[in-house]
Amino acid sequence: MDTAMIKIWLFSNLMLLCASVGPALAFQEGQSEEAGAGPSGPALTLDDLRTFTDVFSQIRNNYVEPVDDKMLLNAAINGMLSELDPHSAYLLDDQLHDLDESSRGRFDGIGVNVEIVDQRIVVQAVILPSPADDAGIKPRDVIIAIDGRPVRGRNLQEAIDELRGEPGSEVTLEILTPESDARDVTLVRTSVEIPSLGFELIEDHYGYFKLSHFNRESASHFERTLGSIEADGITLRGVILDLRDNPGGVLQPAVDLADGFLVDGVIVSTRGRNSAMQLEFTADPSEWLPGVPVVVLIDRGSASASEVLAGALQDHGRALIIGEKSFGKGSVQSVLLLRNGSGIKLTTARYYTPSGRSIQAEGIVPDLALKPIRFVEESDRRLREADLDRHLDREGPAAAPGVVKTNSAEVERLSDDYYVREALSLLKGARILSKAGDGADGGRLE
Repeated sequence: MDTAMIKIWLFSNLMLLCASVGPALAFQEGQSEEAGAGPSGPALTLDDLRTFTDVFSQIRNNYVEPVDDKMLLNAAINGMLSELDPHSAYLLDDQLHDLDESSRGRFDGIGVNVEIVDQRIVVQAVILPSPADDAGIKPRDVIIAIDGRPVRGRNLQEAIDELRGEPGSEVTLEILTPESDARDVTLVRTSVEIPSLGFELIEDHYGYFKLSHFNRESASHFERTLGSIEADGITLRGVILDLRDNPGGVLQPAVDLADGFLVDGVIVSTRGRNSAMQLEFTADPSEWLPGVPVVVLIDRGSASASEVLAGALQDHGRALIIGEKSFGKGSVQSVLLLRNGSGIKLTTARYYTPSGRSIQAEGIVPDLALKPIRFVEESDRRLREADLDRHLDREGPAAAPGVVKTNSAEVERLSDDYYVREALSLLKGARILSKAGDGADGGRLE
């Protein structure tokens, strides 16, 4: 494609865009910036468009190595979206497929959840069973090379994408384990089922539910687990919902879970520029476990849909929230399909808790804050939304601060988990208070 053809292609496609979005974008020959402005500022002119094609041409003709035209165009689109906020992105068809698979609770890869910490790829969690678990990869391991290519200095998101691939294909990782030497491990990718819900019965009558993320089946799995507990003749006296390190996922299951614990009122609302994003989700009258007290555990890794659930239960006084202030991702991303089979993940709204709080770049402040012990090398370097470049500003009132309490124990097993022990003590206290008051408060934690 030569420069002239690029200009013709860009002009024709941008004119089609103008026709589809109406007055939001306009191109007029020789129009100055002062001549008119759309809702986002001055309208673009053909001179602006020529600047883009000039840059495209200069790179294409003069860059030190040959550059594929399609790669350049994709890079331009990626750049346009990445300048908006940390969560908007261009999705090629295979990335759309991966996103859809993840929302269904499965993906093709090695079975790890990773995060970027100080420009390093750090294993956050290992899925059981998976190739990563079989290879002995553990949380806090650092991936320093993929197929012999160091990740330092690279686009880390692109490096993370290389962990996925066709089932049966191999990938070799160089893994650095804290306080140990680096080692190479070769893994065979497979189709990994992502369990989103774990359950354990504590002291025969207290239910511990661990929600690692939200996929389309999370709420139905939770409800089926409650049904199984009831079928076994077990009466729950309290519930612990563990949302620690839950990065979110599909919103609707989080709404459905909140609905299951509420009898009425708003669960969450969203507000955006488009009228289609002015939404409000409300609870139905039916309720799971009426009168059973609930404690929700959160930390700085609790984000997005997990914050929706925690915020709804907190605002309605249905649960006591304990732990750390959450991540603070209060924005909604919509996947918009394009005609070439790709799509864009675009931030289209902010969401608000039932009381109208925006948690964007603020987070859910727990009712009882617990400060966990961290490894020295981890310190407090895990990022929150407010630490990300170009994060959206918060709109609306924030949450009031909680009471800080310091944890002095190391967390290894569930029975030794400081958060869980505190939650269990609170649930037992609520039961005692409920008995003393003849159950007048329904066992709810206030």
